[in-house]
Amino acid sequence: MGIRGLITAMIPAVLGATYAFGQAGYVEVEARDNATKEEWRTYRAVTVDHLPGFRQRREPTASPYGGWTAWQREATGFFRTEKVDGRWWIIDPAGYPFIHKGVAVFALGGSDRQQEEFRSRFGTPEAWAEDQMGMLRGYGFNGLGAWSDVNTVRTMENPMAYTVIVSPMGDYRTQHERRYGGSYHSAGWQGYRFNLAMVFDPEFDEYIERALAPIERYRDDEYLLGYFTDNELPWVNDALDRHLTLLAHDEPAYLTVKEWFDERKGHEAGPDEITDEDRRAFLGFYFEAYVSKVEAALRKYDPNHLYLGCRFNQHHEEMSSPDIFRVAGKYMDIISINHYRKWQPEEDDMRNWEEWSGKPFMITEWYTKGEDSGLPNNTGAGWNVPTQADRAAFYQNFALELLRSGNCVGWHWFTYMDNDPENLRTDPSNRDSNKGVVTWDFQPYLPLLEGMKQLNDNVWNLINYFDNPKGKK
Repeated sequence: MGIRGLITAMIPAVLGATYAFGQAGYVEVEARDNATKEEWRTYRAVTVDHLPGFRQRREPTASPYGGWTAWQREATGFFRTEKVDGRWWIIDPAGYPFIHKGVAVFALGGSDRQQEEFRSRFGTPEAWAEDQMGMLRGYGFNGLGAWSDVNTVRTMENPMAYTVIVSPMGDYRTQHERRYGGSYHSAGWQGYRFNLAMVFDPEFDEYIERALAPIERYRDDEYLLGYFTDNELPWVNDALDRHLTLLAHDEPAYLTVKEWFDERKGHEAGPDEITDEDRRAFLGFYFEAYVSKVEAALRKYDPNHLYLGCRFNQHHEEMSSPDIFRVAGKYMDIISINHYRKWQPEEDDMRNWEEWSGKPFMITEWYTKGEDSGLPNNTGAGWNVPTQADRAAFYQNFALELLRSGNCVGWHWFTYMDNDPENLRTDPSNRDSNKGVVTWDFQPYLPLLEGMKQLNDNVWNLINYFDNPKGKK
């Protein structure tokens, strides 16, 4: 059944979903911020069925890693990136073109009920991984995103291409949060004091080595795509002001930033002299203090795999900063972005990210929540939509824009499994919401997955469609 039939079949009248089919070239999907918001807004979603002149057809044979054997470049034995005829690709270890179509947090839930279900259905982690990787492959996925159970996945004979996340700054913050007297005051949502990453602490330089040394175990693994370092660090636009006005004057970070600012101004300067140009220049300096250190340690312990970045997420801060992206491009192989609060990625943004950095990007978190799931859906950054079929329409529309850009080399849906809503140990922002492709007890959301499959199974053909507009067939 095509996505049109799936969507039509799944519209419960009580939820008021509205669709426009026919010649419009899109469907209309109702969405709202979360279940506590009464206001529904209407968004357009282009789906595979609505692309003019596009025909679904058999794709080239899959490579052993989930790429395509249509053409081949140099085989290095590890994943790498290359720009070919104006489009960015991941090149798989055998030299074949590859787009990483992944699901994040491929891991077993931790509640008592989930563990009971796991034992009843699968018995062992290996049996679970084999079965559920098979399920994901059946719906067109070829990879695993952050926070997945890589230790189990790596034991499989043919694992999906996976990623590893290490958190040198996050772990350092946790271990040092009592330095200033208990929990950090004036902290942002990630818990950093004054919403500042502690990149100038001398102890952080030493901690990086301890945090990253364990990745050496992965250095020869051909199925590892690469590494993320940390997640959604606070690269705030006014970081210069915060360093100079909120930190004690004997702190290493204050002293480093004050020296930088005085040298930039050519005299001993005060915070009242800060300009927007200073703020932008400082963001590059500040970010480079972080990324240069973690990249050096990554390359020291594993020179073979890709550095996938630190998962930017603020549209009006780092994701709009040419200075940060220029620095990111010096050190990262792929720029990772967690994309929320917008219905779809915007053409200008995607073009800027590549032009500023000179590198491709990957969307590493995005999702919608279906109100037909039975979950409260009061939390989380993703949109609420009425049904699982609406989630499928959102997925297709979003991924089509990524493919159209020519600069995106993959995406990771967040997440594999809904959390158990009865598990009060779960982070409240994840506890009550329908983010998974399966329920908390391993039941697949079939309308969502069927819509995902239709897109995933046509990625090669869609790329040709977008890159060869005169030859659309």
